[in-house]
Amino acid sequence: MGELVLPRPVGFVLGGGGSLGAMQVGMLRALTESGVTPDLVAGTSVGSLNGAVLALGEGDPLARLERIWAHMTKHEAFPGGVLSQVRTLRHSKTNLFPNTGLAAIVAEHVGADTAFDDLALPLGVVTTDVDTAEPLLLRSGPLLSPLLASCAIPGIFPPVQHDGRLLYDGGLVANVPMRQALSMGAKSLVVLDCAFPGKLPSAPKTFAEVMMFTAMISMRNQAVLEAPVAAAEVPVLYLPGPAPIRLSPLDFTRTDELSAAAHETASAYLAGVSVDGAGLYGGPGLVA
Repeated sequence: MGELVLPRPVGFVLGGGGSLGAMQVGMLRALTESGVTPDLVAGTSVGSLNGAVLALGEGDPLARLERIWAHMTKHEAFPGGVLSQVRTLRHSKTNLFPNTGLAAIVAEHVGADTAFDDLALPLGVVTTDVDTAEPLLLRSGPLLSPLLASCAIPGIFPPVQHDGRLLYDGGLVANVPMRQALSMGAKSLVVLDCAFPGKLPSAPKTFAEVMMFTAMISMRNQAVLEAPVAAAEVPVLYLPGPAPIRLSPLDFTRTDELSAAAHETASAYLAGVSVDGAGLYGGPGLVA
């Protein structure tokens, strides 16, 4: 496979999508095989978690991501059964799950005390400022709080207090943070969007799945509107998704399948694409 040359700095943009974030592992493997590597990373929700591991730069981040997703379970990220969810909601009034599971995942795979300055690559973590309902890009200080905030899907996880601000999941306003990557200095973008394309959630069967379904549907049009705007400035390589799989974003039983399918599709796409200046190469909603 020949190398694909993009203007540097290259910004990798990793979007949210719950368990569908496993697709980003396959996409990253295909990009590595094509010689496309990031100079900076911007992520939202599960994309911020994957992005943090990628930005660590210690050892082989991709191999670490593959191990993480191979063993990820719903109980780790969303601890407790239905009765536990009811108790949590009764106590919190706002959310079904505590973020203790997410905090443990971050501590194990990124480090509980790791800061942005400890990373090998610049990382931007996108959240939503509750007071302004606008995206907030976090790039300094300890990582744990911003990562928990970026993943704080309303109704699913609690909001996070950070530096005097109340923050929710960045996916509400910037699920695929292309503008944020540009603000970090990227001269080309590689978009790994696991909510798009073709990944329609299965019909929700629990209250938690209803919340996730609602959140994902509300996110879908953002990328359609923002991708052409970003592409007017720089090349935007928008990786296509594999054939649609109707899967709940809370279902972690098919992560290997998602990763493998995404790798195959992204590899085939990258083998045939050529980049010549600013523009949108691929796009949200396209399935190879």
